[in-house]
Amino acid sequence: MPVTPSPDLPRTLGALRASGHVIKGVKTEIRDNLLAALREGRDPWPGIVGFESTVLPQLERALIAGHDLVLLGERGQGKTRLLRSIVGLLDEWTPVIEGSELGEHPYQPIAPATIARAAELGDDLPVTWRHRSERYTEKLATPDTAVADLIGDIDPVKVAEGRSLGDPETIHFGLVPRAHRGVVAINELPDLAERIQVSLLNVMEERDIQVRGYTLRLPLDILLVASANPEDYTNRGRIITPLKDRFGAEVRTHYPLEVNDEIELVVQEAELSAEVPRHLIEVVARFTRHLRESSAVDQGSGVSARFAVAAAETVAAAALRRAAIVGEARAYARPVDLDAVPSVLRGKIEFESGEEGREEEILEHLLRRAVADTARFALRGVDLTELADEVATHPVRTGERVPAAEVVAKLPAAGALTEVAKRLGAEGTEDPGPMASAAELALEYLFLTRKLAKEETDDGDTVEYG
Repeated sequence: MPVTPSPDLPRTLGALRASGHVIKGVKTEIRDNLLAALREGRDPWPGIVGFESTVLPQLERALIAGHDLVLLGERGQGKTRLLRSIVGLLDEWTPVIEGSELGEHPYQPIAPATIARAAELGDDLPVTWRHRSERYTEKLATPDTAVADLIGDIDPVKVAEGRSLGDPETIHFGLVPRAHRGVVAINELPDLAERIQVSLLNVMEERDIQVRGYTLRLPLDILLVASANPEDYTNRGRIITPLKDRFGAEVRTHYPLEVNDEIELVVQEAELSAEVPRHLIEVVARFTRHLRESSAVDQGSGVSARFAVAAAETVAAAALRRAAIVGEARAYARPVDLDAVPSVLRGKIEFESGEEGREEEILEHLLRRAVADTARFALRGVDLTELADEVATHPVRTGERVPAAEVVAKLPAAGALTEVAKRLGAEGTEDPGPMASAAELALEYLFLTRKLAKEETDDGDTVEYG
């Protein structure tokens, strides 16, 4: 992102007019830039995964219509990320009156002091340029948020300096007027007390603000967007009917509909401390999806996409720890590292009443299902009978304290393993990690389909397939 605007941009009101600059409202600006991106085939929503045919068309229609909007969905569905992406549709640089507290356009000053200053200086009014990243304002709604935070209040310091209480100069403007000519996002809108929500009514309909009875009208130019959880999930509050009526659009978000979207989301968002192969990312994605479908899990609270991201990061951390313990130079995740996920992430899931004491059992069962589903999909068509027969007579040890090289050294010379390695990306590498990871998945699949036995050794850190 550029730190400073080009020095060639106009620096006075006269120069700005001479350049032919045309003022646009923020909603018009967003509409024009969105339509330009769609015409040119550019992606207006970089980093947004899984909403291409559902949420994004609705959002784009709302923005083209110039509507304020609310995103409604369970936790961890990317609502905040989506709101923050809207700022990319603003012009990269926009002119503002230098020193303006509200970022007013040089053609349209709105504060009394700025209007007087513009009249005095005329074409010599100094102009500066604001980057679009500075035109996005975000507020997390909390029950203790006050009207002063959002709209403004009397500044006692200015009053103490001798100004009259009737002087608009005594107002300390809140977050909304300071976002003039930009985007205001309010996260978890229902958490705002109802009397605070009332303060937004004028902003959304009449586009002005009132501060403690001042006869001051500020024609604000903003796009107001918000996020909220469905009413059947949050009992902390609600969006009052008059405010809900003022939103032009309500857009429902959702969790990724396809497993590949879930995988891409994890790959994009997870900060992995070790290499995690795609088949283990897929296990994590399928595990998350099974949790969302389980009757034992409170689906009202949802299973956040952050759960899948945290699970992948936990698998990577387990691989790095294991590599340190056994002295491996490269940490490469194997199915054995999945065992760390249920106990570490149990607290991120809300279970139905009546499931107390069974939480870890439920998680382990669904994780095994995810492993089996992943292996079934990845290895479909591969005949693993020969591998099962060989391992039944020549057991293979694996586990947290068994290095990858030792696992690979004990593998039988079964032709199916060549195809397994090919399917799971373990071909053509001298590092034993990828082969050990692929073979472990095949062995665990044979165990889960009851074609192999598995026995945990006394130390609890290793298992033997045979």
